[in-house]
Amino acid sequence: MKYDIKEVSSRLRATRESLEISTKDMAASARITEQEYIAYESGEKDLSLSVLNACAEAMGIEMIELLTGTSPTLATYSLVRKGEGLPIERRIGFTYQHMAYLFKNKKIEPIMVHAPFEPDQSKPIAMSVHEGQEMNLIIKGKLKFVINNNTEILNEGDCVYFDSSNPHGMIAIEGDCDFLAILI
Repeated sequence: MKYDIKEVSSRLRATRESLEISTKDMAASARITEQEYIAYESGEKDLSLSVLNACAEAMGIEMIELLTGTSPTLATYSLVRKGEGLPIERRIGFTYQHMAYLFKNKKIEPIMVHAPFEPDQSKPIAMSVHEGQEMNLIIKGKLKFVINNNTEILNEGDCVYFDSSNPHGMIAIEGDCDFLAILI
């Protein structure tokens, strides 16, 4: 199941309008400027998971509803087989799969991430900032993780838990890396 950014933006706008929430209030909920919010809603800018999640929360719906147009319906358990998570397009080169997209009223957002090896290790690492907390568990490979002025090398089985409102980023080193990211 894939999503189209124009469709997501359209659903975001339609839902906001049906709930009679202003663009100013949505921007405040997502902790971004109103101009940034309008660019997201018009499809000019790709929505980050943190912005999508904040908007969904402000509207009282699941983030998956904005991504897919369908509501999660499972309440007891949700099983997603290897490779069958909901693909989410975010950072170029990285692949993301939401591993609980059918479960309603989630307390966490579990995402399987594949980070491709970057041969030019001297490039600046793309940094992210979003509300909440995050945990990354390395499944395969090695990851260079940067948060504020700290750099850590994470190996298979290593886990980092952090306040994601701090600037953070990562790149695969010595080959591709797979990790489970849990956003709270």
